[in-house]
Amino acid sequence: MNEEVSTVYVTFPDERTARNISRSLVERRLAACSNIFAIGSVYWWNGEVEEGPEFASMLKVRSKDFQAVADAIRQMHPYEVPCIVRYDIAGGSEDYVRWIVESTARGPEDR
Repeated sequence: MNEEVSTVYVTFPDERTARNISRSLVERRLAACSNIFAIGSVYWWNGEVEEGPEFASMLKVRSKDFQAVADAIRQMHPYEVPCIVRYDIAGGSEDYVRWIVESTARGPEDR
């Protein structure tokens, strides 16, 4: 399989937002799946150190779809500056990579 795939890490203010955005991306076949988990964050914002609970998502996507994924997230995300970071999957089981590619196919040219 020659298709490049990535994981996209995104943070959200709450579980509901994480699930809604993740579901939209999967339904639109921009992501094969989204793992959602609770996290705690410490960060700079408006000149202050902030701390609080958040939720994070690890999306599995085709690397070539990253810009469309990022644009879709920005349209739905409530944060002014959402965390949207792509990590290349340098290795992985061939079956799993194939599953990501097949799950994000939106037309004959994607298969």
